Amino acid sequence: MKRQINKWTFQITITGLYIAGLLLVIILNPILTYANKTTHNDYTIFHNKQLDPALAIKLDQATDLLKTSEFYNSKLQLDICLNDGSEYPQIIKTIRGPAFAWGFYDKVVLQGVANYKDNYVELNGYKWNLTQLLAHEMTHCLQFYKLGFWKSKPVANIPNWKWEGYAEYVSRQNNDQKDLARNIARLIASDKNNWEVKFEDSTIVSREYFDYWTLVQYCMDIKKMNYKQILADTTSEQTVRQEMMAWFSGRE
Repeated sequence: MKRQINKWTFQITITGLYIAGLLLVIILNPILTYANKTTHNDYTIFHNKQLDPALAIKLDQATDLLKTSEFYNSKLQLDICLNDGSEYPQIIKTIRGPAFAWGFYDKVVLQGVANYKDNYVELNGYKWNLTQLLAHEMTHCLQFYKLGFWKSKPVANIPNWKWEGYAEYVSRQNNDQKDLARNIARLIASDKNNWEVKFEDSTIVSREYFDYWTLVQYCMDIKKMNYKQILADTTSEQTVRQEMMAWFSGRE
């Protein structure tokens, strides 16, 4: 009986490793689940349906946002995986959970329904600005490329406010989003019973990410820290928030 159990255990282990290996191959090679791929500048776009020309414009706009990051690398080439009929976004959803999009390694995977003309991705009735979403997820790729596997999330124990807040900071460069005091006031005035904060263009950001964004914006715009300094700093999230609110309350 013991020999039989060991045999079953071995077979289950081999099967598990085979499935994990197959998933890894698919994740690293999106073309296995897409009908087409198109190159635009430093991006390889994987898609099933005909591409909307507006996507190229959004990618260029997202690139301009990325260039504001100290981690920007002009040699970094990224895969953009669209949600237009391929099983790839569903595979990523199964592994990582539902989201408007995911950015990891050298890949950005859209999971919501994209409207390229009106510049948003819709998920569960909510709209996220497409250009800013692309820039947010691309920033995670920059973080991974610069810091390496062992010093990036989820392996490294980096606080969420530093990881996600920086991606929001890079992506939120609209004229009506660059003023920290206005952002804090918007957050305070928004309905705390809602998980999202709305902008004038009817797009949203999660309240959690908005909060993280203001913390990073405070560190970078007011305290004049760069992102490497923020990562190295041991000041707690609570203390940074208290400092930020004291600054906000003490403005003349």
